[in-house]
Amino acid sequence: MTFVAKMEKLSIVIITKNEEKNIRRCLESVSWADEIVVVDSGSWDGTIDICKDYNCKVIRTDWLGFGKTKQLAVNSASHNWVLSIDADEEVTVELENEIKKVLSSDKNENGYHIKRCSFYLGKMIRYCGWNTDFPLRLFNKEHGNFNDSILHESVSVHGTVERITASLRHYTYTSITSHIERINRYTSLGAKQDFEKGKRTSPLGAAFRGLFKFLKMYILQRGFLDGREGFVLSVISGYGVGLKYFKLWELARRK
Repeated sequence: MTFVAKMEKLSIVIITKNEEKNIRRCLESVSWADEIVVVDSGSWDGTIDICKDYNCKVIRTDWLGFGKTKQLAVNSASHNWVLSIDADEEVTVELENEIKKVLSSDKNENGYHIKRCSFYLGKMIRYCGWNTDFPLRLFNKEHGNFNDSILHESVSVHGTVERITASLRHYTYTSITSHIERINRYTSLGAKQDFEKGKRTSPLGAAFRGLFKFLKMYILQRGFLDGREGFVLSVISGYGVGLKYFKLWELARRK
C-alpha cells in the first residue's frame, strides 16, 4: 500500500499600494494556493478590484512601514505556512512545483530561501550582485515573522532553513523615471532610519559611498557583463546610495 503525504495548506501574503500594473500577473501566478491575503495601504487605482477578482482576503490599513505591514499580513493568514511575495513578483511553474514538494514532505525545516531573478528595464540582470539574491520568503509563521524595520525588512526564523533554487521572478523598474522616484522615497526612509540609530556622515563620505557602490556593482560584481542596462543600473544605484547619505547629513545638520 502506498501512502501519499498530506500537503500543508499555504497562505500567500502580499502588501500593496497602487499596483494595478503588476498585481494581476502576481495573483495569477499564485492562484493555486489555498489563500491569498492582501494588505493594502490606501490604493486609489484598480488594485483592490483586481484582488477581488481572485477572491483575496483584503485588509486595509494605514502605512506602518515595510516590516510591520508585512507582519500584519502574516498574522492575518489562516494557515501556518506562508509565502510572502511582492506585487511586482511572479511565481514560476518550477517554483510552484518545488513549493508543493516542500509542503508535502516530512522535512523539519521551518523556512526556505528562494532564488530571485530580477529584470531591469525589461532585461534579466545576471550580474551587478543581483545574481546572489536569495530572500527568505517561505516559512512557518509559528517559527518566524518579519522584523519591525521600516525599510529593508527581512524574515527571522527559529530553526533550520534551506534553499529552493527554482526562481521567483522580480520585475523591478520598467523605466528610469520609476527607479528615480522610488529611490527618492526609499532614501528618505533609509536616512531617517539610520539617523535614529545614531549614524552620521559628511558630504565627502556620502559621495565616496555612492562612488564605491557604483564601482562595486559595475566592476567587482561584473555589472559590465549586463550591457547598457547593467551600466545604467550601477550608476543609478550608486546615486541612490550617495543620496541617502547626503540626506542623512542633512538631517544631522538640521538638528
